Amino acid sequence: MSSSLALDKHTGAAPPPPPAPTSTGRLATWARDLLLGVRFALSGGREGWTRTTLTAVGIGLGVLLLLVAASVPTFLANKDQRLDDRRPTKLSAAAAKKSPRAFLISDGSSEYQDVTIGGFLVAAQGKEASLPPGLDRFPKAGEMFVSPALHDRLHGSGDAVLKARFAPYKEAGTIGGSGLDEPSELYFYGNPGDLATKPHSDLGYGNGWGKRLNLHDEVDPLLVALIVMICVVLLIPVVLFIGTAVRFGGERRDRRLAALRLVGSDAAGTRRIAAGEALAAAVLGLVLGVVFLLVGRQFAPYVSITRTSAFPHDITPVPGIAALVALAVPVCAVAVTLFSLRAVSIEPLGVFRESAPRRRRVWWRLLLTLVGLALLLSDERLRATPAEREAQSIDPYRLAGGASLTLIGLATLLPWLVEFVVRRLHGGSVPWQLAVRRLQLSGGTAARAVGGITVAVAGAIALQMMVSSVGDDFDKMTGQDPTRATLGVSSDITDWKLAERLRAAAVKAPGVSRVTAEITGYAQTPRPGRKLDKDGEPLTVWITVGDCATLREKAKLPSCEDGDVFRARQTVREEWDKDINTQTWQVARDGHEIDVAPDTKRGRLWRVPQGVRDVKGIRTPEGDDGSGLLITPGAIDANILGKGGGSTNLRVKTAADDPLAIDQARNAVMAVDPSLRMWAYTSSHRDSTYTSVRHGLAAGAIMTTLLIGASLLVSLLEQLRERKRLLAALAAFGTRRSSLAWSLLWQTAIPVVLGLCVATAGGLALGWTLVRLINKHVVDWFVFLPLVAAGAGTMLLVTLLTLPALHRTMRATGLRTE
Repeated sequence: MSSSLALDKHTGAAPPPPPAPTSTGRLATWARDLLLGVRFALSGGREGWTRTTLTAVGIGLGVLLLLVAASVPTFLANKDQRLDDRRPTKLSAAAAKKSPRAFLISDGSSEYQDVTIGGFLVAAQGKEASLPPGLDRFPKAGEMFVSPALHDRLHGSGDAVLKARFAPYKEAGTIGGSGLDEPSELYFYGNPGDLATKPHSDLGYGNGWGKRLNLHDEVDPLLVALIVMICVVLLIPVVLFIGTAVRFGGERRDRRLAALRLVGSDAAGTRRIAAGEALAAAVLGLVLGVVFLLVGRQFAPYVSITRTSAFPHDITPVPGIAALVALAVPVCAVAVTLFSLRAVSIEPLGVFRESAPRRRRVWWRLLLTLVGLALLLSDERLRATPAEREAQSIDPYRLAGGASLTLIGLATLLPWLVEFVVRRLHGGSVPWQLAVRRLQLSGGTAARAVGGITVAVAGAIALQMMVSSVGDDFDKMTGQDPTRATLGVSSDITDWKLAERLRAAAVKAPGVSRVTAEITGYAQTPRPGRKLDKDGEPLTVWITVGDCATLREKAKLPSCEDGDVFRARQTVREEWDKDINTQTWQVARDGHEIDVAPDTKRGRLWRVPQGVRDVKGIRTPEGDDGSGLLITPGAIDANILGKGGGSTNLRVKTAADDPLAIDQARNAVMAVDPSLRMWAYTSSHRDSTYTSVRHGLAAGAIMTTLLIGASLLVSLLEQLRERKRLLAALAAFGTRRSSLAWSLLWQTAIPVVLGLCVATAGGLALGWTLVRLINKHVVDWFVFLPLVAAGAGTMLLVTLLTLPALHRTMRATGLRTE
């Protein structure tokens, strides 16, 4: 009997058991084994470095996108700050005379094609005039400072109409980044030279920059739900890819762990050493992710996604979120490694996984998806009446939790489905059999690589169903009629001569078919004794001065000559319309005097002529009902109308087949007054916040797709590296290279097809649930077709990119071993 089993010679009792490990001892053991794993990862020769580097690159790509997502609050805050910093603080003309920091300012923004060109017309007034952000001096007369993007447009080929618009200015320099919303913004500060001597629309005085508006509009609940879903759909694939990257090199790792068992390591210690290897790769991946971010953000100003770009310092993660990422990635790496080894028996002579692997269970995978859908379906909004749903808000935590569980459940279902299908596949060509056999042996690796595609496509399908169902809620009908006018022009200067000059300039523009001009204002009964309505406000009648063609845009006129006056009543649709008609009759009575400049101290009286004809108002091109007094220029001096509330307006109709006509018309009227307010007539208008969310979704989808492609490429390269000797041996025994290439394609295609089927079914189910949750109806059940095609195309492209590496792997040098 060995001495270890013998009784003690003196006492006759068995030797005492070893002392139980203390908590301090356990921590020391964990630390020792983890550090040993880190050492193996960093000092394992070329093989170890290659494995660690590939894993770190895969993790680093995921960390990069997480850090970019963590930079979104910084980007939005910096963007808002720059917008506030260049917003002028206004002051009165009397105060401007006493302020050394005063300057003249007028809005110079305009549209070119479908892009906004922002800017101000400015001129220094005081000796120490406050400079706009991004400038080191004010532009002199005839000069302008432009953004780099506008500089490129003005000096590039084409854009002749845009160059003509800024031809009166000489470019004096570019605006610094502190004065721009984003690098790609088209912006300028110009000085026409006559701001102090010639009336300009919206002309005022400023004495500083940085006015805060403090606008905090409540976000629509539908947009909240959409934003939550965007975050879930874009970030879950990233997390899955990080988990997949941690498991790179699983087969070779198992052989290393068996060798460790052979030299005396116990099973628990071996698993901790494996976790240490993953920890080293995760920390290195964090470092690479930060490096990718620091290098990549330098190119941010040159990249525009959905017309949005950023300065390098905008891509700065929020410290708290960055710290969470830095903590979560290594912890997840260790946890995933330990979880992946839970069913592996590592023995000195081999690994249990290489014999008869246990079949995957499906019940808990389906349970995740079903629990997620049930969490969404349990929302009280689904059982509420339409009126109650309007009053209830959407719970973002329930929405995020339910959608996350559903998508994660779909990702976990795919390995089981791949194993279930390939187990029943037999026969076929040589490439097909090679691919099927490989999937039968280790289908989980391929399924995990495709899991990100599955989640991304399923989430995208649900998002598209959700977006298409709410789109009409954010498309507002403007009531405008683009068939009657395509461009509107307005100035707050009520001057009939200005109206004539603007009309004459617009008529000469190429592609312009018709122009009408008018001056609008309002009138009240004379002071004192001004009549008031039931709310205590003065009775008011609107006045329009224009020629007969212009007045016919507002009412049905039986006949019209210069000198005529009409009194229009608008169609009564609401009580408000009835009040307007009543006030028109009470104020604008035949032979009575009215005050046509009620905003001035003394006012200006004008007598309504006898025999004013009553006419019926019609819808104007702006969508308003024509009403009030309609006066031709021969019956009134339009210049006596009050300045406050009055305006000079043009309606321009351009040729529909000439896309440059509307911009040429803009150029023509801006030559008269560059500070005019202009707009294009459109029948509908989309909510700007909803548009921003759509742009953010597009930008995030593009970045996630790039990450998916890069991660899949790294994953496939790692799989090729793992099978280098096997592929080289097959090639040496005479297997055709084309057969091996086709086997790689089939090995990728089978999990992709199954993953896209899961994504389609799961995405449609999740999308239907979300649409029901927001009280909408599914608009299009076939939104999955382009998304599935995009997912399949991404996988095909990545597979083709791995073919050169496959050919290198099949060389005879691949048989060499250490």
